[in-house]
Amino acid sequence: MGTATARNSSTATAWRNWAGNVTATPTRVVTPASVGELQEALRRAAEDGLRVKAVGTGHSFTAAAATDGVLVRPQALTGIRSIDRAAGTVTVAAGTALKDLNRTLAAEGLSLTNMGDIMEQTVSGATSTGTHGTGRDSASIAAQIRALELVTADGSVLTCSEKENPEVFAAARVGIGALGIVTAITFAVEPLFFLTAREEPMGFDRVTAEFEEHFAENEHFEFYWFPHTGNCNTKRNNRSQGPAAPPGPVSGWIEDELLSNGLFQAVNSLGRAVPATIPSIARVASRALSARTYTDIPYKVFTSPRRVRFVEMEYALPREAVVGALRELRAMVDRSRLRISFPVEVRTAPADDITLSTASGRDTAYIAVHMYKGTPYQAYFTAAEHIFTSHGGRPHWGKVHTRDAEYFSRAYPRFGEFTALRDRLDPDRVFGNDYLRRVLGA
Repeated sequence: MGTATARNSSTATAWRNWAGNVTATPTRVVTPASVGELQEALRRAAEDGLRVKAVGTGHSFTAAAATDGVLVRPQALTGIRSIDRAAGTVTVAAGTALKDLNRTLAAEGLSLTNMGDIMEQTVSGATSTGTHGTGRDSASIAAQIRALELVTADGSVLTCSEKENPEVFAAARVGIGALGIVTAITFAVEPLFFLTAREEPMGFDRVTAEFEEHFAENEHFEFYWFPHTGNCNTKRNNRSQGPAAPPGPVSGWIEDELLSNGLFQAVNSLGRAVPATIPSIARVASRALSARTYTDIPYKVFTSPRRVRFVEMEYALPREAVVGALRELRAMVDRSRLRISFPVEVRTAPADDITLSTASGRDTAYIAVHMYKGTPYQAYFTAAEHIFTSHGGRPHWGKVHTRDAEYFSRAYPRFGEFTALRDRLDPDRVFGNDYLRRVLGA
């Protein structure tokens, strides 16, 4: 056993994800600081007959990273390896947090084209589960990958791109941890730009009736519906010439900290204790947000702090089905005894060519439902999932769902392509766990 590996090994205690709904007790935890140390950890795991899973920051709500074997934490594999301004790419180690990547790129005058609304995840965790923002023309974070480095079950290091190992590249950009451990990612980047965000309350009936217009007219459109009300909040992000005009310190604090975190935490705690108060709270909360417009660099517009913990389910639907599905969801909530304190989020993505991306081969819209941490969510999520699956929905790989391999084989035309590649790269299921057995089959 090498001293570097010994130094980076530890007997594990229970691991818990961010939301607290998934726990695991691995046999040991390793934090390799190099690809060589990761290869050594894989060799030792094989000797001991243990399975191996890599985990990022635990922001997934599924057990995709859970293991009773060796848990690999990539947080020592961090930092930008290289920037190629001529090619418009940056190569970054897999354990780098998105927030650190965003800040470093901004300092270099560069940016990703699109991103999700939180940036706490590692780059490999975010891309492996298909994390996305919203965009008419620009797609998920994984769709911005131009190359990646993957350590496979036998310890081999594969470099994958459209030209090198293209069949692995097609699948491993959203690999759910099934094909190997990603150690580095090359992203497409572009010169830093400004976005102007326009946030505006709007009625449910209007925003759903005008959904296609808002989608067509804006580079990035999303909205939130507050259950038990007819109220929504819309957000339109479009490129602008600048200059930066961020929210004022007081209004920014009121919207982003008080209403979205501090007060939201308090009202959710009250709602959990006294569910009957939720509809009244929702009506007040949905009217508390006011219209505002501000301009800043992309990550400061796309992302927001999220300190109120929750559990989430999100489904990708054909874009033309999303308004009908959302109206069905509202009707279901209205006729039920459910009390929902979290808004429902609607976003979009263009079709991409990644084998198991939720937007693979079709223009997509997403509906995300949330429940406050510690609140029973099964009845709500089960009813919502019934609606989403009736429209051919594909669940986000990192969020709560009950689908299995049989369902996915129908939902994804290229599902067999992925599982055949998995059989080739990991025939002994070194990277397997219960979640992958359910969603990919034995």
